[in-house]
Amino acid sequence: MEALVCVEPGRLELRQSPAPEAGPEAALVRPHRVGLCGTDYHIYEGKHPFLEYPRVMGHELAVEVVEAPPGAGVAPGEICVVNPYLSCGDCVACRAGKPNCCTRISVLGVHQDGGMAGRLCVPLPNLIPAQGLSVDQCATVEFLSIGAHAVRRGAVRGGDRALVVGAGPIGLGAALFARLAGASVTVMDRDPERAETAKAVTGAEAALAGGDVAPAIGELTGGEGFDIVFDATGSQQAIEAGFEFVAHGGRYVLVSVVKETITFSDPVFHSREMTLLGSRNATSADFAHVMSAIREGAVPVDRLITHRIPLREAASSIPVWAARKSGLIKAVIEID
Repeated sequence: MEALVCVEPGRLELRQSPAPEAGPEAALVRPHRVGLCGTDYHIYEGKHPFLEYPRVMGHELAVEVVEAPPGAGVAPGEICVVNPYLSCGDCVACRAGKPNCCTRISVLGVHQDGGMAGRLCVPLPNLIPAQGLSVDQCATVEFLSIGAHAVRRGAVRGGDRALVVGAGPIGLGAALFARLAGASVTVMDRDPERAETAKAVTGAEAALAGGDVAPAIGELTGGEGFDIVFDATGSQQAIEAGFEFVAHGGRYVLVSVVKETITFSDPVFHSREMTLLGSRNATSADFAHVMSAIREGAVPVDRLITHRIPLREAASSIPVWAARKSGLIKAVIEID
């Protein structure tokens, strides 16, 4: 089978490799769509903090079951979404119902090889039958679930004033599901075009971009700041700046991951009795929530997927998109 391998930072190769075999607790699947996200670009650029090379990337997956053991709950030919977060089931996080931050978590396409290949073995608990969803819709579920999980972590409720900083796919997911939870949403990005696109796609009420945004934030919030702020930038500078945007008594949810140490003013943090939350990955409940929202027509998937390529073109396209993302929201690799 063909597989796209990130051999080392900045080097992608399409290689032939043996197809895996289904096991007693795993199904053999054929990926149809693989979404590209910030994680994949960071792997290519050598910026991901939890990765060893070489690696077959790809964790936003729409797959078809090829072979499954008896009683698996999925059948050959069935289209499924993949939950790429493989957890141990025994650690303190798993026992607390938080397999998304399992102490021994292994993420497909990050800690082990993922779906940019002709075949993949997936543990049965991580396959989610996707009745009623197209393969394109299935490929968006994972990244939207990260945003939905962040909204759930932040306990967003009707009437909240929410700010989402970073208008990439994860930020779009947070903005979409914050709005569905009843919040008044503002999106912010350093790129004015991306900010306005995010506003249009998510139904946000306002968009901010670049420069000194303090006056605009003061006008939008009556000088009070936002009840909840989400960072989805992957930028140390942006994360640290975001503390100033949170209202007294507000919440700050860090969705993106950076290698650097984050610092903030303790007097600002304490005077506002701010709640700081980390949001990592997503759970099966988030996947179910997102799939239900897509089925109900509440998510404009057709506006999220802006670029398509076959697997054989990915090695040349990924470096271009990693360097220049103008007009790009979500690119998918088609393996048909």
